[in-house]
Amino acid sequence: MKDNIKRIAMERIEILFEKAIQIHEEDSKLAQRYVELARRIGMKARVRIPRKYRRFICRGCKQFIHPGCTLRVRVKSGGVKHITFTCLKCGHIVRVPIEKRRVEEVASLSK
Repeated sequence: MKDNIKRIAMERIEILFEKAIQIHEEDSKLAQRYVELARRIGMKARVRIPRKYRRFICRGCKQFIHPGCTLRVRVKSGGVKHITFTCLKCGHIVRVPIEKRRVEEVASLSK
């Protein structure tokens, strides 16, 4: 019974995030509402939001962020190479290190 509820919750979360991504350009408030509903469903069913969708939620203000509209993405090379994600609503910054090993794998694949 619980597995069925969790499976349904995951399906609904994925549907809501996909709709939010599609409609964000036209209606950002509706996209925000979809994300709020997805988060509530996840909390109620005790299901983690998948990583690919979790990156679309600001950890500072819990708002829907979309690259180019409400999220600034920069690649920094000072010291340890990393990608910097900045929420344009609250200014929260997330830094994700770029592994040297992954950069070499990508370079070898492009040859």
